[in-house]
This record gives sequence, C-alpha cells and structure tokens, in this order.
Amino acid sequence: MGEIEDAIERADREAFTREPPKTLQGRINFLMKQLKTTRAVAAELGVTQRSVERYRKGERRHPPKDIAAKVEAAVRQRWQPQVRKRRRRQAAATGGITVETRARFGYTAPIGTTDDGRFRRLTVHLPPAYAQRLFHARDTGASDQQMRDIIAEGFKDVYFQDGGGRATGLSDVAINDIDYMDFDF
Repeated sequence: MGEIEDAIERADREAFTREPPKTLQGRINFLMKQLKTTRAVAAELGVTQRSVERYRKGERRHPPKDIAAKVEAAVRQRWQPQVRKRRRRQAAATGGITVETRARFGYTAPIGTTDDGRFRRLTVHLPPAYAQRLFHARDTGASDQQMRDIIAEGFKDVYFQDGGGRATGLSDVAINDIDYMDFDF
C-alpha cells in the first residue's frame, strides 16, 4: 500500500461506530461469518484449516505475530462496510474531504516568480468532486502517484489559487517527500 491509501484506511477506521472484536477467538468467529468456511479463512490468513479450528475453539490463543497481524487486517478490512460506504458517499456528494499533510510542494510558475519547492504543513478542505475522484481512483486500483496528483490538483485550486482569486499563472503543483498525510471525511 502507498502512503495515500494508508491515510484513507486510517480515516476509514475512524468511521467505525463500534470497535471490532478484540480477542483472537472473536476475530476468527467474525471471519467465519464473513467467509463461511474454515478453508476460506485459512486461505485468507495463510494457515492450515486445523489452525483456524484451534483458534476458533480457543485451544490456541497466541498465534505468531505475522498471523495475528493478518487476522487483524482481515477483520478491519471487512468490519462495518456499510458505515464506511455511507461516509464515503457523503464525502463525495456533499461533505468533501479534509487533507492534513506535511510535504514538499513543488510547482511550475511563470517566469519572474519563485518555483522553489519547500516543506509546508497544510490542512485543506477539498470539495466533494476531489473526494469523489480520489475514492474512484482508489477503487479502480490507481497508483499512489495518481492519487497524489488528484490531491495536488485540489491543493492547487483551493489553497494556492484560492478558487481562481490568486496565482492564476500557476500551472502544476506536485507533492513530494511526504512526512505524513491524514484524511478526514
């Protein structure tokens, strides 16, 4: 996963109205409800069916760290899909998306102005159209760079050009060297 996709995942997790199961047995039982068979759960986690049965019965409570991480990731991926869909639909239709980042921004500007990239810490609320494009790009398997370009275009329009009120000669904005990026929608 890229930096942008990780940030979207974190924002999705914040949308949960209830926490996912905490115990290994509870998590395995949740996966069983979702995937229906021990074979499917075993294939998802990369373990044997017998291991899944042991986890489910509570005979084995402490799997290796990599397996525990796979279990947690599989549960979080499937937890409350309707809540996440509703939040995304709302962001894409009316709410927009807020992006907080610290990154190096470079841009192409007219001759006589500075185009030196520099680190900036920005919190910018992007309109719903950018949220819609970002979610669509993510759902269709776009690369991290393509998603960065969408966010950079939004920053150009909203922050640098202030909706067309300034910096009208600015043609391209690029996001480089991301320290961190968080989303809220």
